[in-house]
Amino acid sequence: MMADELEERDLQKFLRDVDEITSLVQGLNSTDPVVQEKAISDTEKRLHIQEVRDDGECKTKLNRTVVNSQDVATWNMETVRRDSFMSALEKDAKERAKRRKKNERLANALKEKGNDAFSKGDYGTAIQRYTEGLEKQKDMQVLYTNRAQAHMKLQEYKKVINDCEWALKCNEKCIKAYFHMGKAHLALKDYNESRKSYQKILEIDPQKESLFKDCMNEVDLQERKAKEEEKALKEFQSGKYTAVSVKELLQKLNRPDQNILYYAGGIRVLTESIKDCTEQTVFRTNNGFSIISDNKVIRRGLSIAKENTAEAELSISLLILWQAVCAGNEENQRLLLTHPDVNVQLPMLLSSDVPEIQKQSLALLSLYSQTENGRSLLVRHQNLTKWLQMLIAFVSVLDDRASCAMNLLSNLIQEEKFKIQCRIKLSTSVLPLFAQLLKTIKQVNQPALAQCIGTMGDLCADGVIRLQMAENQECWQACLKLVDECCSAGNSAGCQECLFTVLGLMMNLSLESNLVIQEHAVDVSRRCLSLLGSKDGRIVTRAIGVLSRILPASSVAVEEAVTGGVVKRVLRFLKAGGQTTSCYAIKTLAVCTQSNSQAREEVVKSDKKFDVLLKLLASENEMLVGNAAFCLSKCFEVPGAASSLLNSNIVMILLKHAGGEAKKTSVQENAAVALGKLCTAEPRHIIQLRELNGMAILNSSMKYVQDL
Repeated sequence: MMADELEERDLQKFLRDVDEITSLVQGLNSTDPVVQEKAISDTEKRLHIQEVRDDGECKTKLNRTVVNSQDVATWNMETVRRDSFMSALEKDAKERAKRRKKNERLANALKEKGNDAFSKGDYGTAIQRYTEGLEKQKDMQVLYTNRAQAHMKLQEYKKVINDCEWALKCNEKCIKAYFHMGKAHLALKDYNESRKSYQKILEIDPQKESLFKDCMNEVDLQERKAKEEEKALKEFQSGKYTAVSVKELLQKLNRPDQNILYYAGGIRVLTESIKDCTEQTVFRTNNGFSIISDNKVIRRGLSIAKENTAEAELSISLLILWQAVCAGNEENQRLLLTHPDVNVQLPMLLSSDVPEIQKQSLALLSLYSQTENGRSLLVRHQNLTKWLQMLIAFVSVLDDRASCAMNLLSNLIQEEKFKIQCRIKLSTSVLPLFAQLLKTIKQVNQPALAQCIGTMGDLCADGVIRLQMAENQECWQACLKLVDECCSAGNSAGCQECLFTVLGLMMNLSLESNLVIQEHAVDVSRRCLSLLGSKDGRIVTRAIGVLSRILPASSVAVEEAVTGGVVKRVLRFLKAGGQTTSCYAIKTLAVCTQSNSQAREEVVKSDKKFDVLLKLLASENEMLVGNAAFCLSKCFEVPGAASSLLNSNIVMILLKHAGGEAKKTSVQENAAVALGKLCTAEPRHIIQLRELNGMAILNSSMKYVQDL
C-alpha cells in the first residue's frame, strides 16, 4: 500500500473517531437519563476496544523493508491524537462527575424545600420545587415519587401515574412508585391496574404482605361501592318505591328548624324504608349522613346531656337508623365512623344514663365488631383506651346489655392494636373495677361475669397485660375470693361457669414468675386441692392445671400439697386417662417429686410396679413421656424402687426414647437421666443394657446424671 493511501485512510478514520467522540460527549451531557445511559455504555465499549487494540497487535501493517520518514510521522501523529483524545475524554468525565455532584446537592436542597411545602399543604409549590430538582438531576427517583404524592393530593391522577413510571425507569423495584400508582389507578376506577400495581409490591418484598392485604381490601371495597351505586341508580331510576322514598324522606329531613319530634318521627320512617343495599346506597349518594348530622336540632340528639324524653327519643332513633344504614355496608360504616360528631359522641352515648341509648349504642358497635374491616375501622378511628373499662362495667347490669357488651369485647380483642391500647389504663382503672366485680359475684350478671373473666384470660396472651395482672395483688385476692364464693354457693350454673373461667385466668397468670405469685401460691394451691373432688370434670382439669403451674413458685406450697394427698389423687387421674388432664397431672407429679422426698416415696408405694408411669412412657404425647421419665428418675432415688423393675422392659423403653426416637431434646435427656439412675440404683439392669448395646447411650447420659 502506498504511503499517501495509508495517510488518507488514517485521516478518514481519525475524522470518524472525532464524529463519534463528539456524539458521545453530547450524549453524556444530555439531560435525558436514557440518552445519557446509552452514551455511557457506548463510551465504555469504546474504551474497552481501545484497550484491546493497545494490548494486541497494531491493525496497521507497515512495510518493514520500506519505512520512510513520512510514514513514521503519520503513525506518530495518530498516536498523539489518540492520546490527546483519551486525555480529553478523561478530563470530560471528571468534569461531568463534578457537575453531577453539584447538581445532586442542588437537587437535594430543592427536594427538602419541596418536602417543607408539602408538609404545610402547599402542594403546588412542592410540585414546583420537585420539578426544579429534576431539572438538576433527571434520574433522582425520590423526586418523582414525592411529586407523584403531591399530584395525588391535587387529584391529578394521570400525572401521578406518569411520575411513577419515570421513578420506575430510575429503579424498577421502587415500592413507593407502585404504591402511588396503585392509588392513582384506584382513584380513576381502574381496579385491575390498581391490583397489578399492588401485586408488584408483594413480588418485590414479600414482607409487605400486610400492606398488600390492606391495599387489596381497599380496591375490593371501592369496586363494591361503585357496583352498589350503579345498581342503586338503576333501581332508583326504574322507580323502586323504597329507593324513591329514601330520597324524598331525606329532602323532608333537610328542612331546618322543625320540631324535635318531627325529626325523630321522620328518622323512624326513614329507617323503615331502608330494606337492603340499594336503599343504603341511595341514602349515602343523597348526602344522608350530612343531612342528618349537620342539622343543629338533630345534632343535639348526639349530645350526652338529655334534657327531656324527646331528645332521648331522637338519640335512640338515630342509633337505630345508623344500624339500618350500616348493616353489611362497609362504605357506610366508614363514612359514619369518620364523621366528626359521631366519632366524638359515640363513646359518650355508650356511657349514657339512658339504658335504651346504651343498648342501641352497643348494638351499633357490635355490628362493626363482627367483621375484620369493621373492627379495623373502630381501632383506626376511635380512641379505645377506656373501652375495656367501659365494657367491663356492663357486667353489673342485669339485662342483655351485659352479654352484648361482653360479645363486643370478645370480638375487639382479636385486634392486636386494641390489646395495645388496653395496656394503658389496665392497672389504674380496669383491674380495680374487675377485682370489685369478682368480689361481688352474687350482685352481678353471672353469665356476663364468666364471659368477662374468660376475655381477661384471653387478653393474657399479650405479655404486657399478663405481667400487669400477675403483679396485681388485688387481682389475685379477688380470684381467691371468687373461688370461695363459688364453692359456698353450691352447683349453680352461673357460679360453676365463673369458677371454670377464673381457674383458666389463674392458669394464664401463673405463666409469670414474681413475688406476688410466690406470696399467693399456698392459698391458690389449697383452693385447687379442694376442687379436685369436684363432680365437674372441667373444674378438676383446670384445678390440676393451676397446680402444675403454681406449685413451682413455692416449696411450702409443694410440701403442703403433698401432705394434703395430691400424689394419690394425681395418680388416680393418670390411671383414668384424659389427654389434657393427664398432661397437667404428670406435670404436677413431676414438680412434687422433684423437690419432695415424701412425694417420691408415695409414688413408689402407690404404684409399686410403676404401671402408671410405664403406661405414660408408651404415649405418643412427648410432654407425657418426658415428665413420666423425669418422675421415674426421681423415684429411682427411693431404695428398692429400681429393683422392682428387674423383670420389666424398662431398659428398652428408656433406651428407645434416649436413643433418639423422641423428637424433643428434653425428652431424650430425661429418658437418658432415668436410664442412668436406674442402672446406678440397681446395677443388674446393666446386663440388659449391654445386651441391647446401650452402653454408649448410658455413657453419654452420665453428664446429665452428674448435674442432678
